[in-house]
Amino acid sequence: MEKVSVIGIDLAKRSFQVHGARPDGSVAYRRKLSRGKVLSFLASQPPCTVAMEACGSAHHWGREIEALGHEVRLVPPIYVKPFVKRQKNDAADAEAITEAAERPTMHFVAVKTEAQQGQAMLFHTRDLLVRQRTQIINALRGHLAEFGVVAPQGRARLGRLAGVLEDGDRVLPEEVVELGRLLLGQIEELDEKIGGLDKKLGACARKDEETARLMTIPGIGPVTALAIQAFAPPMESFRRGRDFSAWLGLVPRQHTTGGKPRLGRISKMGQRDLRRLLIIGATAVIRQASRRGAVPDPWLAGMLARKPKMLVAVALANRTARIVWALSTKKETYQLRAAA
Repeated sequence: MEKVSVIGIDLAKRSFQVHGARPDGSVAYRRKLSRGKVLSFLASQPPCTVAMEACGSAHHWGREIEALGHEVRLVPPIYVKPFVKRQKNDAADAEAITEAAERPTMHFVAVKTEAQQGQAMLFHTRDLLVRQRTQIINALRGHLAEFGVVAPQGRARLGRLAGVLEDGDRVLPEEVVELGRLLLGQIEELDEKIGGLDKKLGACARKDEETARLMTIPGIGPVTALAIQAFAPPMESFRRGRDFSAWLGLVPRQHTTGGKPRLGRISKMGQRDLRRLLIIGATAVIRQASRRGAVPDPWLAGMLARKPKMLVAVALANRTARIVWALSTKKETYQLRAAA
């Protein structure tokens, strides 16, 4: 059997392209396999490195291939693209994955466990239901506005629309009232489902020691804590807190040349869901501090005195990400720094 050091696999639904490379980098074989023959082929190969693009099904295949004794490397697709030569096809993609995985400075994605993917599905399901509820509320507001019934934005003001539909003194077409009640019923049903998921998220967050530790940080609740556990790789894979913040896309974009540093807005090149949750949590912390009048955190008080609130929210989200890395690696709880 021919010795290979790296096997690159271009994943698909039914047809998989496999590229084998020898230790010197030369091509050992190029093969096209059906979905059912991938694992049997890899089982016949000696232990080596198997590389794939980090996509939706890559984590499932990664767990199955690791069980065969191979080392799995998941490469972000954006890092594979520069290695594709001229025309793009499955064979060229598999070869590019192989070459990218051989680079000594390449960054890889950790293979997620089934528990992590289950938590990610729980978060995405709740997020989907919240978006659907918002769409129905906006649809109801828009339809009733055509009949002169205007209500402020927000789910908390929904009672005003419900009161108009139940008010017999106000003349609205019977069909409008019937359809409005139908939309209100859909909103109530979604409220019940989202509430059930919130209870499940809270129970899971309190039960796990790591998420309970993260919830001691201001601006991080059960949803954000579980999202960090589900979407983020092990914190030990980052050398420092700034690396984790950069992975989230919360650091300034660089365009430095000739020794002159040029920093712009945040890069937004990382995990979108976590970045959004951290910024929302930071905004809530700033809003709560503004209501109290006195800000207990000296760093936050100094930033609010000099910068706009939205800019401070992004900076606070960056700082929170670094605190998450510190608490996760040191296994400690959050303690607010006292003013000098």
